[in-house]
Amino acid sequence: MNLLRGFLDNDSAFGQLMTRCWIIIACNVCFVLLTLPVVTIGPAWAAMDYVFFRTLRGEYDLNPLGAFWRGLRMNFKQALPCWIAILFLLGFLGLEIYWCGQFGGIFLAFRFGLVMLASAVVLLTLYLFPVMSAFRGTVPELLRHSLYFAFHKPVNLLVIVFFHVFPLFLTYSDLSNLPLYAFLWCFAGFGAVEMLTASLLSREFAPYLSAVDNGTDGEAPDEKSEAEILEEMRKLDM
Repeated sequence: MNLLRGFLDNDSAFGQLMTRCWIIIACNVCFVLLTLPVVTIGPAWAAMDYVFFRTLRGEYDLNPLGAFWRGLRMNFKQALPCWIAILFLLGFLGLEIYWCGQFGGIFLAFRFGLVMLASAVVLLTLYLFPVMSAFRGTVPELLRHSLYFAFHKPVNLLVIVFFHVFPLFLTYSDLSNLPLYAFLWCFAGFGAVEMLTASLLSREFAPYLSAVDNGTDGEAPDEKSEAEILEEMRKLDM
């Protein structure tokens, strides 16, 4: 009986795994609901990362719904305009790529450059909202942090891109099972992908981040400032 109780205890490996699964599912459902208006995807993305970073710090007893709401409130003012700007930029680049393809000839060279630019925007986006959920700063500062972490460890960048692209490729390569894939995405898919991403990024953030959140509602996390982060990077010759 004691063995079974220890196995099911919240502090056991099994208990932590089940708690993490519950947090992923809860955050995934919240994220999916907030993606319906489309323009709120950015704030929901940052809120989900906020919860996952706290979980990875060992806070398995947190309320994922309450923590998600707190992360949403803390990052909404920055994440919303950033996401709208990203949508506008990608939409503009998409139209330019389409028209260059229609014109042909020398415009195909411009099309290649536009595709590379759009890819760079997507890569930066994959890092921007996790960075935003962990660090406080102005948007230009967060963009610089995102660029640094994106290219600081190229292997991690490739793994993160794989996490985001390959599941989507599998989803749309088997349209006969699309309803099943849609259920999996709505149930836990987005959360699982972002938890894997957060697991990689938390190790990169650790030297520059004392904590993701130590405060109460609306308080700024206990984090290192922009100057402290850059100074540590210089000391480490990064």
